[in-house]
Amino acid sequence: MYAVIETGGKQYQVNEGDEIFVEKLGQESGEVVFDKVVMIGGGDATQFGMPYVKGATVTGSLVKNGKAKKITVFTYKPKKGVKRKLGHRQPYSKVKIEAIKA
Repeated sequence: MYAVIETGGKQYQVNEGDEIFVEKLGQESGEVVFDKVVMIGGGDATQFGMPYVKGATVTGSLVKNGKAKKITVFTYKPKKGVKRKLGHRQPYSKVKIEAIKA
């Protein structure tokens, strides 16, 4: 059984036991419940939501919060001597999917 959930403006296909990296959630530890389930599939029946499947939830546990690798953003204007170098590390949350309830 699998589900497609929506969180942080993105959609993720998840199975039970998967570990996914999502946009940072507003908590430090504990259980996470995703109620924006777009689709549930597997077996012989598939349910699609309009826009979400009613009564469906995906539960998981928050493993850790962290930051991704640093990316370097370098901008310049030729012949003007204007240069700017910035770095960015995107925060994320690692979630282990435990149950899919339709």
